[in-house]
Amino acid sequence: MNFATPYENYVYAYPHKTAYRELPEPAELSREWARQPKDALSLYLHIPFCEVRCGFCNLFTRIGAPEGLTTAYLDALERQARAVRGALGDAEPVRFAAAAFGGGTPTFLTASELERLCDIAEKAAGADLRAVPLSVEASPATATADRLAVLADRGTTRLSLGVQSFVPAEARSAVRPQKRADVEAALARVRDAAIPVLNIDLIYGIDGQTEESWRHSLDAALAWRPEELYLYPLYVRPLTGLGRRPGESTAAKWDEQRLRLYRAGRDHLLASGYEQVSMRMFRRADAPGEGAGPGGARTAEDYACQTDGMIGLGCGARSYTAGLHYSFDYAVGMSEIRGIIDDYVSRPEEDFARAGHGRRIDPDEARRRHLLQSLLQARGMPVSEYRERFGSGPWEDFPAELAAFAERGWLVDDAELLRLTPEGLAHSDAAGPALFSAEVRAAMTAYERK
Repeated sequence: MNFATPYENYVYAYPHKTAYRELPEPAELSREWARQPKDALSLYLHIPFCEVRCGFCNLFTRIGAPEGLTTAYLDALERQARAVRGALGDAEPVRFAAAAFGGGTPTFLTASELERLCDIAEKAAGADLRAVPLSVEASPATATADRLAVLADRGTTRLSLGVQSFVPAEARSAVRPQKRADVEAALARVRDAAIPVLNIDLIYGIDGQTEESWRHSLDAALAWRPEELYLYPLYVRPLTGLGRRPGESTAAKWDEQRLRLYRAGRDHLLASGYEQVSMRMFRRADAPGEGAGPGGARTAEDYACQTDGMIGLGCGARSYTAGLHYSFDYAVGMSEIRGIIDDYVSRPEEDFARAGHGRRIDPDEARRRHLLQSLLQARGMPVSEYRERFGSGPWEDFPAELAAFAERGWLVDDAELLRLTPEGLAHSDAAGPALFSAEVRAAMTAYERK
């Protein structure tokens, strides 16, 4: 295993969509979901529009929308929601345990369009947004009072605001045009909207960032007492704005900078009353539970990404059953993204009842996924949970990988709970990819970026 860099790959799902391919035959969703548990699904609605594209962004999103495109997109989203809900059937109860709007920037939509988005989730897809945790991503410029009022009224329990840096020079360096005063005003509006959980995203590793300036951003965020903070290492990917810029620091020096800033940020948040949930996520110790509503009554504890299904709606969303992960085609380049969106909005409803692009998940990949997504959480993985699901233990299935983690001081193994040490969590973006299968790695390497 190659651990040359602590920042090999940001792992938020496995397998990555660059490992997806056109399926040999379109998969009928009614058949794929027929024997799947559907009592604790997660619903994700993807909005592929932003007012600007940050220099580091490789998400599936386009800048702006010509007149009529957001309406056409919501029309297609509604057609897809009806088709997918029909494919889930009524033979057994269908229940969504969590919901999220992501992107892109969902709050790129107007207040009335956000109302319609919520209607699609509820009336077409069948989710009760006021009864489950609902997380929504926003940017400072689009977190307007009228949009936030809609989201709060429709049951949003968590609002994630992408700030990245409170230092103007760092925001410019990351090609994220924003003014500090505008960011603070947006945070005030979020607090006024009384959405229970505020998350603030910050990025470390920006060119010119120092421990002092990083501490400045952390303290500026902490002044708002956010229930959650996400600390992201900066990645520079092909086909992004920063990816085309010359003069980046050498890889070794950049790794050193990011690790140093990560440790400083982690320690500062732990000392400020936050608990570490993963390498990236920190939650205030006295905050409501994950996605909780008033009084902490609603939580996402009954949804487990390792075992429960995901329904993704929108052209950048992924869905998964136990045996199939699927989505539309993936792209980063602007022209390709526009083409995929144009194709999506022109599809008839019956087309959404089939999946044409994805990856089959065999038992080995299911084991890898379960271990990876459990181990990258600070609480770790109960060994009994893994053994009950697969009939074997993680050391039996992945002796070389786990031994390599243990050798580097990344692993705590007390026979009952497998978890990463603090240093292991710091190297999550190396530990996660070390669990990728050779087949998935080969597919990702062979992917033609577009």
